[in-house]
Amino acid sequence: MPIRKLVILATVTVTASCLATTAAATSSARTTTVRISTRKVPKLGTIIVDSKGRTLYMFVPDKRKRVTCVSSCAAVWPPVKLPKGAKAAAAGAARGGLLGSDRDPAGGRVVTYDHWPLYTYVGDRKPGVATGQALDLNGGLWYVLAPSGEVIRKKG
Repeated sequence: MPIRKLVILATVTVTASCLATTAAATSSARTTTVRISTRKVPKLGTIIVDSKGRTLYMFVPDKRKRVTCVSSCAAVWPPVKLPKGAKAAAAGAARGGLLGSDRDPAGGRVVTYDHWPLYTYVGDRKPGVATGQALDLNGGLWYVLAPSGEVIRKKG
């Protein structure tokens, strides 16, 4: 093979290798973040919400210990999943020190706030509503949380 073809082949190989290394470093440097924030909701005040402004709920039977809403319950009250390698981050008046996660019996991890696993509600059709507030459904009561971690028990 002529030297010119070898130089071109070596250049292409090195360039492709550098591009692959750069892409891998870039993707590993990007850590997924699950943002927990706050929003003011009529009759409830400032509450914890997800990155899309959807209301987040706690489930009394979880007892600030572990995820108990699974299977058909989780179909109505989807847990806030924490993808592998992801981190939960606080925004607005949410407190980063109250964020954590718990093992989900269905697999993976669920974001917690002041030890309460967090869930959305399929009945909340848009951000800023809390139609699941104070519902006794799927085996227990559901409430929103204040940024302090306090359970807000009043009806919405």
